[in-house]
Amino acid sequence: MTNTNRYLSVERIGDLRRISKFTFPVTCGLIVDSFPEDAALSIQSIKKFAPSDTAIAIIASGDVDVSSLAAEADDRTMLIHIKGGVGWGEAANTLLKFSPSPIMVVMDPSTIFTGDPITPVLAKFAEDSWSVIGWHGGLINIEDEWRSVTDVGPGEVDVIFSYFMAMKVEDALGATGFNVRAAYYRNADIEFSLRVRQGYGRLLQMDLPLEQARHHGYYDTDPEYRDAQSKKTYDRILDRFRGKNEILVARR
Repeated sequence: MTNTNRYLSVERIGDLRRISKFTFPVTCGLIVDSFPEDAALSIQSIKKFAPSDTAIAIIASGDVDVSSLAAEADDRTMLIHIKGGVGWGEAANTLLKFSPSPIMVVMDPSTIFTGDPITPVLAKFAEDSWSVIGWHGGLINIEDEWRSVTDVGPGEVDVIFSYFMAMKVEDALGATGFNVRAAYYRNADIEFSLRVRQGYGRLLQMDLPLEQARHHGYYDTDPEYRDAQSKKTYDRILDRFRGKNEILVARR
């Protein structure tokens, strides 16, 4: 284990004991396994637009040059390098387990703040009606036998995507978090959303001041790996949830 005043480096995710000794109202969590310089741009946008007491937790996975991420480390920006690598679902669960905040935002490194999305999201959480709030999502397409998600705009939804996915940590852990079998991000957010819905949690889609740069996690991942891992996760979704229409919100 290497522990410097800039970041923490461990061999395995199981060696981690905490993310921060401080607490914050909200933490933005990013999982980075490639293109760290682009992730650094996302972090810089958070620092520019989010309230100054917003923390940032970065999990860097595997053989990735963390120098550009380490340059962003400060009292509210924590970098954890898992040198042996870690699957996406397990990394997301680690952010929840060791969250220094009651609200964790799991977000893609391609997501860029163009304004402050944190303040309006926290205001909605203060209503105590929502478990998960995000930027993009939608309704499970029942006519398509649960094989797709339809974006119907802001409002209550079945699914929030992990481009920007804010959640009450207590509710997320109560829904057993993300599936550790999800090695790859794609569809893991759908699976998690439906776990929350099955536990009677509510999800809200909002218009937020965000944009997406090049989504390396999709476009620059080996297509065979991407498609195989995406299918594994969606097959689990269909096996567990398809036909359980009672857990879905009203169609609109």
